[in-house]
Amino acid sequence: MSSTTANLKTPEVSRKRGNKDKMILAIIGYVMLTVLAIFCIFPFILVVSSSLSEESTIIEKGFQLFPSAFSTEAYSLLFKYPEEMLRAYGITISVTAIGTLFGLFLTSMTAYVLSRRDFKWRGRFSFFFFFTTLFSGGLVPWYLMIVNYLHLKDTLLVLILPLLMNVFYIIVMKSFMSSIPDAITESAKIDGAGDFRIFMQLIVPLSKPALATIGLFIALAYWNDWYNALLFISKSELMPLQYYLYKMLGNMDGMRKAMMASGAVVNTDLPTESLKMAMTIVATGPILLAYPFIQKYFVTGLTIGAVKG
Repeated sequence: MSSTTANLKTPEVSRKRGNKDKMILAIIGYVMLTVLAIFCIFPFILVVSSSLSEESTIIEKGFQLFPSAFSTEAYSLLFKYPEEMLRAYGITISVTAIGTLFGLFLTSMTAYVLSRRDFKWRGRFSFFFFFTTLFSGGLVPWYLMIVNYLHLKDTLLVLILPLLMNVFYIIVMKSFMSSIPDAITESAKIDGAGDFRIFMQLIVPLSKPALATIGLFIALAYWNDWYNALLFISKSELMPLQYYLYKMLGNMDGMRKAMMASGAVVNTDLPTESLKMAMTIVATGPILLAYPFIQKYFVTGLTIGAVKG
């Protein structure tokens, strides 16, 4: 009788122990994620606090988590010419939106063609794309081609075309599309659908995780690009945000060095360090708004290879 009672209690005891173990693991997981989130948020709070601190306080006490002397002088200097700042924002937003849209379209179309097993030249074209990642023509030939042959200097196209396609993104998208069953495309062909219709109505919806992930990387590349503007943009009305901030900071540093070389008294309250932090907030703030909208697809796109593997 006692052994029967013990046998009946065993599943209940095991269930309670299992629930207890799950609770302990959940607590440990939440604690670790909280600590990790704090470590991720801490630098951003430090940047915001430093951008709102007086320059003299930063020089004396260093960067602080909470500003001991509140000041908006850095932002006042940054937005001293608001029309130029808004124009730079408009250029960057336009280039990012157009470049990301067309970049995703061309990347996904190229990857779809290379993923088709019935395309007999896909191996040769894949090698051609991969070969470009190993060797480059060099900066000077590239510059001459953009300026002398394509005549793209001081145009918006020169900010879009160089980053339009990335071989690494094509390879990632090709690997993702290769995992889509061939039965889907074959059944669509039996129903009379063409290749472009199959791509737009079947492949693209099934590739949303990969498209969101690669789209984020393309958008970040366009948003943070300043090098192409440095090479090919000389008109102030075509300067993107990153190059505009880079030029502003360079002008301020050059002014300080010129004053020091001439023996003039340099104003120590000039917001140099706080201005850098304010530029960081201005440059990264808008792009952070994109993360909540594509977070679900972004996480799925990162883990899809591990799940399918």
